[in-house]
Amino acid sequence: MLLSLRIIITFLYVLLAGVQAEFITDNCKLISHSESEQNALRLLEPLTNQNFTTIGKEKEFSYIFQVCGDAGGIKDAGLVQQDIKGGKPVRIGNYTNTHAIRGSDWVLLFYEGGEKYDSHCSQEARKAMIMISCSTSTTNAFSVVLEDNKKQQDCYYLFELDSNAVCPVIPSKLSAGSIFLIIVFCCLAVYLTGGFLYQRLVVGAKGVEQFPNYTFWSEIGNLSADGCDFVCRSRGNREERPTYRGVTTEPLGEEQEERDDHLLPM
Repeated sequence: MLLSLRIIITFLYVLLAGVQAEFITDNCKLISHSESEQNALRLLEPLTNQNFTTIGKEKEFSYIFQVCGDAGGIKDAGLVQQDIKGGKPVRIGNYTNTHAIRGSDWVLLFYEGGEKYDSHCSQEARKAMIMISCSTSTTNAFSVVLEDNKKQQDCYYLFELDSNAVCPVIPSKLSAGSIFLIIVFCCLAVYLTGGFLYQRLVVGAKGVEQFPNYTFWSEIGNLSADGCDFVCRSRGNREERPTYRGVTTEPLGEEQEERDDHLLPM
């Protein structure tokens, strides 16, 4: 019994560990370890395992972004800057130093701990903010908004990514009855179409006999018509005796023809 219990516990542990490993967003290391930020990262799961690239407004640098993954193949780098003319890529932010804020239809992702500025921004570490907004018209459009580095501190890069991954789920407006009717009509359409093709192509039926189960539905129609006639059009027993007293319903016999031949003179 004890051995069986240990096997079950081990199996559940492995299963739970496998489920947790499925979330690639767990690679992001949140600074605050907040549950709300973890839930915000969960929304970005469809955007993992892919690089998003764009070119800066001045056409001098290109940028590579990845959600909780190695951007440009650089370990722990969530966003990197690459000189178009060549050169060593610059790490702007690490996904191992992350914040995530969730709104109604957007997620703001912070990557901090990048390479330090050379001379400006008090030589602080670079950081990036990626605004991921809901969009159903465009698919994963990544672009640079600005690089705010004309100050002494708190410099940052701002990017924007339009995606349907963060769009709120719109509840269905169809009632259970409407869904049931749709299913019934779909099944009826399949039945009629499939039956018609079978009767025509396999059986070789012509005319109304192409209708599937024509004899059965004809009988159903006749029985329905008889029932309707009995319930809605019948007026009871037409041979029912009248309620007037003293009046017989027996048919009167033929009256004997009165002959007056004896009154004629001979």
